[in-house]
Amino acid sequence: MASSTSPAPRQYRIIGFPDPVNEVSARLVAGGVVIMSLAAIALGWRWLTIVLAYGFVARVLTGPKASPLGQIVTRFATPRLRVEPKLVPGPPKRFAQGIGVAFSVTALVLTLADQWTAARVVLALLATAAFLESVFALCLGCKIFAVLMRIGVIPETVCERCNDIWATR
Repeated sequence: MASSTSPAPRQYRIIGFPDPVNEVSARLVAGGVVIMSLAAIALGWRWLTIVLAYGFVARVLTGPKASPLGQIVTRFATPRLRVEPKLVPGPPKRFAQGIGVAFSVTALVLTLADQWTAARVVLALLATAAFLESVFALCLGCKIFAVLMRIGVIPETVCERCNDIWATR
């Protein structure tokens, strides 16, 4: 019998981010963020700031496991595309999701403070970054992660695979 302090078997862990990440799924999730952000801005659906903030927090903590958007993408959308997965390192994608937390939670706080115009600006910035990821595979958070690794703010041990990838560029 396992002690109560031993880690759960890998297949039962909820907390944790996948590594590697299927970039196809990441881009589809980003597309969902674009749609939700633009709907909130254009239609005045302030409640979507709650959905966006929850989704980013869930994805940072669990990857797609606790994220409704992540589940829709990984279980239904990506498998139906019939494209080969493109596996990329997880740590930069988790970092990018963390930046999404900062933006979406800021938009939520501004919305709750009845600062809807400011919240819409933050949502527009979030939608822009998500659009770049979704359409052009340009992950701004991943680029920031790379810079922070190069200047030593993020230790090389955080993403050994990133070191190999970036050394060849």
